[in-house]
Amino acid sequence: MLPRRTATARRALGISTVAFLLTVFSAVPAVIAQEIQRGAHWVGTWATAAVARPQPPPTDESPLGLHDQTLRQIVHTSIGGDHVRVVLSNVFGTAPLEVGAAHIALRASEADIVPALGTSLTFSGNPGIRIPAGAVVVTDPVRLLVPPLVDLAIDVYLPGESSPTPSRLTIHGGARQTSYVSRPGDHTGATSFPVLTTTESWLFLARVEVTLRQPTGAIVAIGDSITDGYSSTPNTNSRWPDYLAQRLMARPDGARMGVLNAGIDGNRILSGGMGLSALARFDRDVLVQTGVTHVVVLLGINDLGLTRQEPRPSTADLIAGHRQLIARAHARGLKVIGATLLPFEGATFGDYWTAEGEATRQQFNEWVRTSGEHDGVIDFDATLRDPAHPTKLLPQYDSGDHLHPSDIGYMAMAAMIDLELFDLEP
Repeated sequence: MLPRRTATARRALGISTVAFLLTVFSAVPAVIAQEIQRGAHWVGTWATAAVARPQPPPTDESPLGLHDQTLRQIVHTSIGGDHVRVVLSNVFGTAPLEVGAAHIALRASEADIVPALGTSLTFSGNPGIRIPAGAVVVTDPVRLLVPPLVDLAIDVYLPGESSPTPSRLTIHGGARQTSYVSRPGDHTGATSFPVLTTTESWLFLARVEVTLRQPTGAIVAIGDSITDGYSSTPNTNSRWPDYLAQRLMARPDGARMGVLNAGIDGNRILSGGMGLSALARFDRDVLVQTGVTHVVVLLGINDLGLTRQEPRPSTADLIAGHRQLIARAHARGLKVIGATLLPFEGATFGDYWTAEGEATRQQFNEWVRTSGEHDGVIDFDATLRDPAHPTKLLPQYDSGDHLHPSDIGYMAMAAMIDLELFDLEP
C-alpha cells in the first residue's frame, strides 16, 4: 500500500498537474467496496478483442514463449474515474494460466512508469491467481484516480513456462501500440523496466474499467481492421475510435462516454478466419462490456473481399447478419448505430475488389441509410469517397492500399460523427 502523500511531497516528486490526479491512497478492499457502493458505477475505459495464437514450436526460443517474464502492456484510456480494475483473459487457452503478480501505473515514457502513481493489483485478496482454461478474471478494485486520454502501464508477471504446453495464447495482434517483455523475473511496478523485447500485441488483457458517479455509458465499436486502426501510425492512438473519444471528452455539455475498440484485423460478420465471426464473438466482445449503452457496427467489407473458398455473400446475407446483431443488442437495451461500408476499389489484396462485391456494398449501404432498423446511422462512405470516383477512397484519406484510411482519414471518420447519437436517455 502506498501512503497518502502531502502536496509538498508531490511537488518534490515533480509530478505534473495531470499526474496529481493519479495519486494512490491506502485502503483495504472492504473500504473500497463501500466507497463504490455509495453512488458509483463501473464503466469500461479501454478494451480489446482477443483472438487465439498458436504456441510456437518447442525449438522456437522467441521471448514470447513467456518463461518467468513480466509483460508491461500499454493502453490508452478514454474516460477517467476514481477507482480502477483490470480484466485478464485466458479465454482461448486450453490449459490454466498462472499469474504471479500484477500492477497498474501511469506511464512516464516508453517502458518507464511514474512509481508514485501506481499500485499493485490483487485477485480476491491474493497477489496472484491461476486462470482456468477458457476463463477470465477480474482484479480487485483499487483507489486510483485515472484521468481520461492517458497511457496506463499494466504489468503481469507470468512465473511459469507457457511454451512447452499446447495451450493457445489469448492475444490481440496488430495493437499498433508497443508493449514490453522483460528479462527473467518479477518486475511488476519497476520504475525502469528491464526490456528484453517488445511486441505490438496485447496478451491476456481484455479490458480496463473505472468508476464514475455521474451518468456515463460506453460505446463499443465492433468492426474489422478499419476499426482496429490498420495503417494508422503506431503509438499515436490514431484509430477512428481514439479520435471519437477525444471529441466526446471535449463536449461542451460535459457529457462523457467510454469508447471501447472491439475491432479485429480481417474480421467478418458471417464467417470466421481472422478471429471468430462477429456473430460468434458478439456476446463476449460487446454485450459483456461494463456500462455499454451504444454499439457502432462497421462490418461486411471482408465478407465481400475475403471470400476464400466460400461463396460471396449476397446483400440479403449481410443484412441478415446485421439484423441478428441488432436483435441481440436491443434485447439488452443497447442502441445500435449502423455504419456504411467504405469504398474499396483498387484494394491491393489480390482480387479483393470485384464488380459483384461493389454492387453488394452499394445495396447494403442503401439499406443502412434508409431501412430505419438501426437506432442511428454513420455514413462513413459519404465522407471518405472520392466524388469523382465514388467507388474509391478520396486520395487524401487513403493510406495507400485503397482499403484502409490514413491517420487523416481516420480523423475524418470521427469528425463527421454526430455526437448526439450517443446521448443517454434522461
